Amino acid sequence: MNAQASQNSTLAVVSLIAGILGWTLMPFLGSVVAIITGHMARGEIRRNPQLGGDGMAVAGLILGWASVAVWLLGIMVFVLFFGGLAWLSMH
Repeated sequence: MNAQASQNSTLAVVSLIAGILGWTLMPFLGSVVAIITGHMARGEIRRNPQLGGDGMAVAGLILGWASVAVWLLGIMVFVLFFGGLAWLSMH
């Protein structure tokens, strides 16, 4: 058997690392980078079947989008909470 090892897409690796960083050291910026590079990696992998790493790209996308969703939810809660306090203080 001559098994040929496939090479992982560099963009997929970057997406996964940025997705992890989006939850730890670089909260919003890492998530945006994970989303962009994840989509780019999936396109690159579709165009070049010898490349691997689709799972890493999907994981980076999931981590990135989940982090953005948490940020948006947090901002909404913040605005609604303090908006409600402002409304209560006026009435």
